[in-house]
Amino acid sequence: MSEATTGRLCRIEIDDSALPPPTPEMEQERRVAVFDLLEDNSFVLPGREDAAPPPGPYALALAVREKRLVFDIETETGDKVAEFHLALGPFRQTVKDYFQICASYFDAVKRLPPAQIEAIDMARRGIHNEGARTLQERLEGKAQIDIDTARRLFTLICALIPG
Repeated sequence: MSEATTGRLCRIEIDDSALPPPTPEMEQERRVAVFDLLEDNSFVLPGREDAAPPPGPYALALAVREKRLVFDIETETGDKVAEFHLALGPFRQTVKDYFQICASYFDAVKRLPPAQIEAIDMARRGIHNEGARTLQERLEGKAQIDIDTARRLFTLICALIPG
């Protein structure tokens, strides 16, 4: 199998059972992010101690446990291959900024002219890219993801970190 078929996510679950229900807008963003991720993503696990990486594709479960972001990774058949815990601190301000700009954007769509909506959307994308780059940095040595995968995963992380 090629890296294109093995270095990817085939299933994504989000454990948000301890959180309040998302807004309809955030729920829609989450659905779109999961759909887009499953359509096209790059998720490569590195080998460990001279061992080849476990073959994918992978199933990813995202959760927050004990104030840490948890990536629980299994093979397509359910064999556990990795679990990493990331501190939430590096994401908090970006997530807070992202929620604020999203609220402005959703409000703007209802009442502002297209030029102003576009300006807010550009700012929203910039903050989103910042969160994606932070995620790539935090996953360094644990998993290699491209920027599009990082952007979509950041959207899902926002669903797990109260803004």
